[in-house]
Amino acid sequence: MSTAATGFPTDTDDVASAPAVPRLRRPVATLLSALGLGVCAEVLFDGPALGVSFPLFVVLLLAALLGLGGREGWQRARPNAWLLVPLLFFSGMVFVRASPFLTTLNVFASGFLLLLVTHFWAAGRVERLGLWSYPFTALGAFFHAVLLPPGVVRSEVDLSAARRQVPKLMPVVRGALLAVPVLFIFTALLVSADAVFEDAVARVLSLSPGLTFLDTVGRLVFVGLSAFGVLGLLAHAQRRRRNGAEAGDTEVVPAEARLGFTESLTLVGLVDLLFLGFAAIQLAFLFGAAQLPARFMSYSEYARRGFFELLAVSVMTLGLSLALARWTRLRSEGQVTAFRVACSVMVGLVLVILASAMKRMALYESAYGYTHLRVYTHVFMVALAGVLVWRAVTLWWRPERFAIGAFVGALGFLAALNVLNPDAFIARGNLARAAEGYVLDEGYMVSLSEDAAPELAAYLAQPPGGVFARNAPDMFCRFTEPMPGGWPAFHLARHRAAKWARPLQCPVPLPAAVDMEDSMERVD
Repeated sequence: MSTAATGFPTDTDDVASAPAVPRLRRPVATLLSALGLGVCAEVLFDGPALGVSFPLFVVLLLAALLGLGGREGWQRARPNAWLLVPLLFFSGMVFVRASPFLTTLNVFASGFLLLLVTHFWAAGRVERLGLWSYPFTALGAFFHAVLLPPGVVRSEVDLSAARRQVPKLMPVVRGALLAVPVLFIFTALLVSADAVFEDAVARVLSLSPGLTFLDTVGRLVFVGLSAFGVLGLLAHAQRRRRNGAEAGDTEVVPAEARLGFTESLTLVGLVDLLFLGFAAIQLAFLFGAAQLPARFMSYSEYARRGFFELLAVSVMTLGLSLALARWTRLRSEGQVTAFRVACSVMVGLVLVILASAMKRMALYESAYGYTHLRVYTHVFMVALAGVLVWRAVTLWWRPERFAIGAFVGALGFLAALNVLNPDAFIARGNLARAAEGYVLDEGYMVSLSEDAAPELAAYLAQPPGGVFARNAPDMFCRFTEPMPGGWPAFHLARHRAAKWARPLQCPVPLPAAVDMEDSMERVD
């Protein structure tokens, strides 16, 4: 199937097949950079949690791209350099925000943007992609990065020369094998003779359970896989385009229209009538213009009902507008204008429905407080409203620019979440409601991440009193637990939370090696 029929970039049609191996501008430097970044990945990500390691690795990878490409590479990449701004922002927020879900979104967004950056480093314009071409282009860049390294190594590394050096190394190997039993005997005697030397040998040979043979093999495998992945990204970014045939080099050709103007206008017109009736009811009851009859449910129950259904209608209407614009045959200026008017009315009515959904969510939050799902959904609705407005604009001006606007809207949604700091917002809002006499869900408050620590610290600084003041110190005590992983796992939110929790004199947890009998003896 051709690009004209699908609207997808042509270079993703052969995702499953091995791509042509590019000729690297600086092959030795590229291979060494990939190996060095593989080692950095092992050092930086050797821990259970991400911290400063993530943005640092992204910066190192971008530095390698800039260094290998030189001035010529930067000249080709400069039209898409704006992608570096959200990439650095979201990778940096992995170090700033501790919320697990928000961290997952930031990591996913950083990876997606990094794939786009490497794909458009050589040429092309990201704003020329169609709506569905964004995920397909990122997927194609990922498969290229996976499939390129073996071919790059075969083409750039002279394996025959390495094989010729093997006979020269054999005497060294035989000498090393002969030295193993001798070194073992001498080391055993010296270890028995001196306790300090014994401790040093134990650390060097990792005789403690901290590093086993399998662990060492696993680390080496991780370094190799990381180096191969980085090599694939670097090679894909340095490739040369052939005849401008890859994604982003040309405008996406619209698909062949298969739906008549009358059928499409009838469909949109009936949907407009349905939305108009629903919007009239929403304006009457949710915004105070009328009162509910006595036979209906209470006002709060009416407001909270159907929120997610309204959100689904808003999303589906956006998809319907895009599908009809893609598949409808418009043969005259009059038909084009009529279709645009009908779709604009539909989008406007959907904005009223979306406002109704936001009103329902606000009433729900005022009655039951804030949660992650409610806050994330509320911000998503604001971003969706912006995309709908942009859709109405592109119906009349530059329809091909809707995709880049929707992409920027998605980035804006995630950026707004990071700026809002959901966990801190939830803690602040729920504590304010508790001060007004509402019931506070302490169990949910305990589940919040270190991002909520500033709000909890401010609450603890107030005079004693309130239902939550008794349990707030217990929540802070969990922030004093050290995060394993060394300096790569250093995290701003965790560091600040631990600093605020330190003055609370939290009990020190018993080491894992202490059994129950020992702990009972200490209590006695």
